[in-house]
Amino acid sequence: MAKAEGLKLDFGGEELINPDYLETFDFDSPNQYIMTETDEFSAVCPFSGLPDMAYVKLEYYPDGRKCIELKSLKYYFISFRNVGIYQEGATKRIFNDLKSKLETDRLKITTVYNTRGGFDTTCIEGSLE
Repeated sequence: MAKAEGLKLDFGGEELINPDYLETFDFDSPNQYIMTETDEFSAVCPFSGLPDMAYVKLEYYPDGRKCIELKSLKYYFISFRNVGIYQEGATKRIFNDLKSKLETDRLKITTVYNTRGGFDTTCIEGSLE
């Protein structure tokens, strides 16, 4: 694999991502559609060591009768801040961790990353069907 040139910033591995931050609360309305979004997600490109900034949209139906508590979601997202992870991998990791906590199959994660190197990247994991 080619290596990025220039200053190399330190970053950690995926073991720094902390799904234990995620908390849920009981919610007895499985057919209600829930969407939450933020433009404050960041991780580190493992190729360049530079930050990857993204808008994240979380959509789900609380089939498991659980909702995500938003402050805990924020702390979870912050745990990505110094982690070297590719954009596609970050999206998949968020999906897997939230699917486990929410206990629903109707979950969709969309990440829209800021332009890097002239490329716009949007990653979508999951489905609401």
